[in-house]
Amino acid sequence: MKVLMINGSPRANGNTACALNEMRTIFEAEGIEVEVMHIGHKVIRGCTACLKCAEDAKCTYDDEVNEAAAKFEQADGLVVGSPVYYASANATLIAFLDRLFYSSKFDKTMKVGAAVAAARRGGLTSTFDELNKYFTICGMPVASGQYWNGVHGAKPGQACQDEEGMQQMRTLARNMAFLMKSIALGKERYGLPEKEQVVRTNMIR
Repeated sequence: MKVLMINGSPRANGNTACALNEMRTIFEAEGIEVEVMHIGHKVIRGCTACLKCAEDAKCTYDDEVNEAAAKFEQADGLVVGSPVYYASANATLIAFLDRLFYSSKFDKTMKVGAAVAAARRGGLTSTFDELNKYFTICGMPVASGQYWNGVHGAKPGQACQDEEGMQQMRTLARNMAFLMKSIALGKERYGLPEKEQVVRTNMIR
C-alpha cells in the first residue's frame, strides 16, 4: 500500500513537517510505502478555468500538479498538511489542490484522505475544514484521529514538542492505515459502491 503526503508549507522542516514525519513513522511501521512531496515553496499558479483538462485529462500547466496526479493515482491514501495563514491554508497549497483535484480525471473513490494543519495558536479548525472538502467532493473517505488533526508551534520545529499534537498524528496514521487496509479487503470481496450517472443542476430558473 502507498500513501502520498503533500507538505504545503514553505519550510521543508517546519511544524507541518513535524506532523507529517510523525505520521510517516507509523505508516512505515505498518508496512505502508510513503512518498512526500514538498510543494509549499514552489511557484504554483492558480486554475484559469481554461477547461483544457477536460480534453487532455491533465492540467495544461505542466508543473508539480501533473507530477502529483500520477503519484496520487497510484496511491491508496493522500495526506495534505498546511500551515495556517489568516485562518486558512497556504495559498500555494490551495492553488495546487484546486488544479490537482479538478484536472485529474482518474477515479478517486475510496482513496483515503487526511488533512493536517499546523498553527501558532488559532485557525486550525477552519484550515482543517477547508482541506477536507477536497476529499469529500470525490468520494474519498476522511480519516480521523482523536481530535481535529492539528499541531501547535510558533518557531520551526516547535510542534515536535507538542505532545498532544504528536499523539494525534500517530493516532491519525494508525486509523488511516486501518481504513486503507479495510477498504482494500472490502474492494477485493465486494468491489466499489455502485455509481449513478452524475446529475448536475444550476441554481437558476
